[in-house]
Amino acid sequence: MNRVIGYIIGEATPTKGVFISVDPPRLGEYVVLEYDGRTVLGMIQALISGSVSLSEDIHDPQVVERIRRLERGRDVYVKGVVEVLGDVEELRIPRAPPPPGVEVKKADSETLRRVFGERGESSLRIGTLMSHDDVPVCIDVNRMVSRHLAILAVTGAGKSNTVAVITDRIVRMGGTVMLFDMHSEYVNSDIGGGKINPVTPILDPCTLSVGELMHLVNIRPEYHIQEKVFREAYRNTMDKIKRGEDPARFLEILKEELSNGGKKDRVAILNKVEGFEEKYSRVIKPGVGDIIGKFKLGYANVVDLGQVDEECADVVVSHVLRRLLEERKKFIVEGGGRGFRHPVLTVVEEAHILAPTSEDTLSSYWISRVAREGRKFGVGLCLVSQRPKALSVNALSQVNNMIILKLVEPSDQRHVQAASEALSDELLSQLPSLNTGEAVVLGMMVRVPSLVKIDRYRGKLVGSDIDVVSEWRRDKKIEEERKEIEELLDMG
Repeated sequence: MNRVIGYIIGEATPTKGVFISVDPPRLGEYVVLEYDGRTVLGMIQALISGSVSLSEDIHDPQVVERIRRLERGRDVYVKGVVEVLGDVEELRIPRAPPPPGVEVKKADSETLRRVFGERGESSLRIGTLMSHDDVPVCIDVNRMVSRHLAILAVTGAGKSNTVAVITDRIVRMGGTVMLFDMHSEYVNSDIGGGKINPVTPILDPCTLSVGELMHLVNIRPEYHIQEKVFREAYRNTMDKIKRGEDPARFLEILKEELSNGGKKDRVAILNKVEGFEEKYSRVIKPGVGDIIGKFKLGYANVVDLGQVDEECADVVVSHVLRRLLEERKKFIVEGGGRGFRHPVLTVVEEAHILAPTSEDTLSSYWISRVAREGRKFGVGLCLVSQRPKALSVNALSQVNNMIILKLVEPSDQRHVQAASEALSDELLSQLPSLNTGEAVVLGMMVRVPSLVKIDRYRGKLVGSDIDVVSEWRRDKKIEEERKEIEELLDMG
């Protein structure tokens, strides 16, 4: 039976009411109210305590002491604000406000399981309610992939764990994930029961667009003559390969085309191409084929970007997003088994680097394209960042689901709230006080905004902080043992 914790008082609206408490709840707790012929779910959004006798007009501490001895807390009251989330069955907001005197009852676990628990085959558990650790919270994977997701938090708040939990459970249900691993955290993990497919970011220049190549070769948009010359050489090179030239000779053919003629601009571009070959020798290899062919269906495909610089990571991410979208369009539109067969969730770590507010990048363009068009073709997007204010608001505003762990800086909070209509001031106020692994979860993938304790990923992961002191002690012990052995050898 639901326990009465208070009564609605004063004026209320269909979405909010004030109550006086007889059994003070905690912020974020769920309650039920019965009125208008239905049972309605609500969330405690604000609490305030006060005293009739100890008002703010008192300025003498001795008066406070005397009143405390006389009253002994008997006139202390607690008031709160409850946000109406909707009726328990359909979560539709009632047209009528809760009348004064309506009982505010603590929601029991059975009621909450009906709201937050599993609802069909597309449900995926991510954790439990912070206020009820026996109530699982599930998200709708269909709505997460089709409407995209952002995972935002300060460093150390649990982003990597959240990514691991979601990726692991998607793979276990047969899904395909593309994870751009900026710090080599996941490449050696056992996500999905070991269904990890490490992908080395080696690109065939034949599969790069002319824009991607120009970005790497350092031909900027304002270099109009160089751009014209390079585009012509690129086009001629591709024509020769289509007519039978070996794709492994792509860069050789390109340099031959640029060597034709003695213009100063051709010499400058040729120098840039040779510099590009030297700089990106580890990630550019003619003849290796399309990187899309290295991805496996039903796996967590981890593109290891830990060994490349940010500029190269930008090209790799933009290239993969472009090719995935093209291949999914081919599969959906053309049919016949051509293209990339599985819907896919792409996880972009360090999204504020690849799609920053301050500049246009190749990745930011394709991130926006996937956000706009991916829903129709089964390409989902998950943006992960510890610096939300540096993340393009254009990209963030196109994400309809969010998992927001601890955020302390007001500028980060405002940036996120500007991109999400679902993040209320009350939920925003919770972000600085969240503990590691706790999150505000909102959007179309959940029925109502939730305060969630994300499950702990129990497998192997490199994302946790290094135990520096333990490593120092281990090294010190090794050094002491080495000296002891040397001394024994000298004595012998």
